[in-house]
Amino acid sequence: MYQGQFSSLDALVSGYVAGSLPKPVHVLMDAHLELSPDNRAIVGGLEVAAGDALEHIAPEAISGRDAALASIFASDPAPLSAGDAVRRCGTMPRALQDFVGHTADDIPWKTKMPGFREFDMDDVDGCHVSMFWIKPGRTVPAHTHDGMELSLIIQGAFSDERGRFGRGDISIADPSVDHRPTAENTVPCIGFAVTDAPLRLTGSLRQRLGDILSI
Repeated sequence: MYQGQFSSLDALVSGYVAGSLPKPVHVLMDAHLELSPDNRAIVGGLEVAAGDALEHIAPEAISGRDAALASIFASDPAPLSAGDAVRRCGTMPRALQDFVGHTADDIPWKTKMPGFREFDMDDVDGCHVSMFWIKPGRTVPAHTHDGMELSLIIQGAFSDERGRFGRGDISIADPSVDHRPTAENTVPCIGFAVTDAPLRLTGSLRQRLGDILSI
């Protein structure tokens, strides 16, 4: 449904400033900006620019002009340091904790395979939302996506064929991405995922079984 709309961080930022993102993606971006002060400053500047542009539009040319301005300026553009984010909410960014209803320490995980846990939530705005937990050093079986998958890392990190994704980073995967994410050996990799279609396992059967059964 959303394939192509969120193909880059720039596209996500544009949608965030415009207020056009589905609720779970907006929450993901709120959480990302709590953990990424540099991007928070950029978004704040874009919000101000958008507000300036709206100020020069005739009132009759836009329906609900005051509401649009209020939406644009709803977020405080002042940069939030990563240290401030940690002090305010610990591992889980405040926006994500409010949405999920749990802290990172009391999420009711369900084990999906050795070394991989998940907390599934209800679908919202056509998106499936979940939290995931990957054991240090664990490799997730190779897979691709029938649609779009956005993953925000809130603890630890994973690496795949595209590079490394650590705390505050967003992994953007679509049908062109076929990967085997591997968590780093230090701490569990915890993240928030938003998808609009199921994933599909790829790779050989032997590789899949090896990844699934590895401890």
